[in-house]
Amino acid sequence: MIFKQYEDGSCDIEFSKKERFKLFLKGKLHLSDENLRHFGNNLVKIVMDWQLKFNEEIKNKQTNTDTKIKGE
Repeated sequence: MIFKQYEDGSCDIEFSKKERFKLFLKGKLHLSDENLRHFGNNLVKIVMDWQLKFNEEIKNKQTNTDTKIKGE
């Protein structure tokens, strides 16, 4: 899986054919402890980078436990 972050702060997560196949068959992705660490580290980097790139309206939005997340 590859994280592709853009100048506006948005990000694509691209999956390999093998990962897409596993996701299709199993309905989930399992990450080992080591891979979960790498995944988490990538997410932390994205969070740090996007705080610099987001416009002020997005920076100031609040997220609640019931906030819906929509993928495109």
